[in-house]
Amino acid sequence: MPDAAPRKPEADRFALAPGRNCWRIERATRATLVVDAADYFRLARAAMLKARSQILLMGWDLDTRLKLIDDDEDEECGAPVHLGPFISWLAKNRPDLCIHILAWDGEVYSLLGRGTTLLRMAAWRLFNRKISFKLDSSHPREASHHHKVVVVDDAFAFCGGIDMTGSRWDTRAHRDDEPGRRRPTTHRRYPPWHDAAMAVEGDAARALGDLGRVRWKIACDEELECADGHCDPWPDGLEAHFRDAEIAVARTRGDDGDHEELREIEAMFLDMIAAARRFVYVENQYFASRAVAEAVARRVAEPDPPEFLFVNPRAGQTWLDEGVMGAARAELVKAIRERDHKQRFRIYSPVTEKGADIYVHAKIMIVDDVMLRVGSANMNNRSMGLDSECDVMLDAQRPANRGAADKIAELRCDLMAEHLGVEPAKVAKLFRATGSLIETVEQLRGGGRTLVPFTPPDFNGLAKAIARSEVADPDGADESFEPFAQHRLLRGFRRGWRGRRRKARAAKGRA
Repeated sequence: MPDAAPRKPEADRFALAPGRNCWRIERATRATLVVDAADYFRLARAAMLKARSQILLMGWDLDTRLKLIDDDEDEECGAPVHLGPFISWLAKNRPDLCIHILAWDGEVYSLLGRGTTLLRMAAWRLFNRKISFKLDSSHPREASHHHKVVVVDDAFAFCGGIDMTGSRWDTRAHRDDEPGRRRPTTHRRYPPWHDAAMAVEGDAARALGDLGRVRWKIACDEELECADGHCDPWPDGLEAHFRDAEIAVARTRGDDGDHEELREIEAMFLDMIAAARRFVYVENQYFASRAVAEAVARRVAEPDPPEFLFVNPRAGQTWLDEGVMGAARAELVKAIRERDHKQRFRIYSPVTEKGADIYVHAKIMIVDDVMLRVGSANMNNRSMGLDSECDVMLDAQRPANRGAADKIAELRCDLMAEHLGVEPAKVAKLFRATGSLIETVEQLRGGGRTLVPFTPPDFNGLAKAIARSEVADPDGADESFEPFAQHRLLRGFRRGWRGRRRKARAAKGRA
């Protein structure tokens, strides 16, 4: 059982180190994990309604037609329910409020098909001095601005995987016939969508505000003033999962020639994997990072390794997405399973009551119920050293965070229960009995809403060659457009595997 794993040496224990695996460590007076966009959009609107000085809204994508709440959910303040009109309403009704919006310039082409979005953004730029809308193009070639951060008055902030755009809204029920899961304007249905973000208050929120202002300076060459922070934007009714907790902020930034590369997120991923004693629970859009896969492979090859349970979407959203990230996942999974002698590595995909795929866009990682991280970073190469990313992390082993482990365990059981279609108490009880995430899932999964074991599909030779080359998923600016004849994806596996084979042959020769 994973519980019986020997204690790891002191040197392998996790430690936050600003400048290496994080940027800053700040206190959050309150912090909460928010799961799925139905709650996120409603809570973000509630927080922005309380803004008095400054709103920073940064994302990979933005759609002003987005509906934040239902028409009948807020009948008191009279503010619009759609994002674009809501932002305009805030600017008109809050005399001291400035709103700054930053989106990736690579998605600008999509604005042409979004009805009033382009016109509204143009109107903001031309006629409304209190709303600044900018497109971020200050990144290496083939990189993207991938933060998903909202900061209100430097007092409250969200950091996670949810963009303020269409096709993201869903409830935790992920119903097959969900009437609200329709695209703006066309009202066409889109598949079930699972996502997450962390809400933080206090100094941790101010740190995310500082991060936003740094990014704004890089993208727009313009200094933004700090907010006054003299308000309480915490949404009414939002339960605080953690109080007076230390939160670490970690970043990825590609080297664009003017700004140095930052790989704090990659270092945090690797350190968390190395420190795991019992298990690693992951929800992520991809499993295509060579560095992460090599770290997992090293752990599962140990005599008594921890468990690794990944929740991934079954397939990519597009044929190109699946052909690049899906093919890379297939290659990496195969390489890990060759070393997984105790069968401690599993990937599952969630499905609805009727068996439809639920797309996993969340970026959550929980280690031993003592470490919780949430953010924008995917487990692919570009999130490690090319795109702009931001994650937040709570380590219950820090003295300031004593008592947080119980809540992290509760949140993990809640997430697993959502995917398995059972009550969290049932997950918690079975996990206590088995001591195993994998055994818990295997005993609880069945028909209807459940987790389905992932089996990598067969990809053709071209897809495998592109995946192995990492030409479409480079892990840094210096690797973009390198010849894809170089099989970079599995190079670490090959080195390790060749070394073990040489040692085995030498031992055999000595015998």
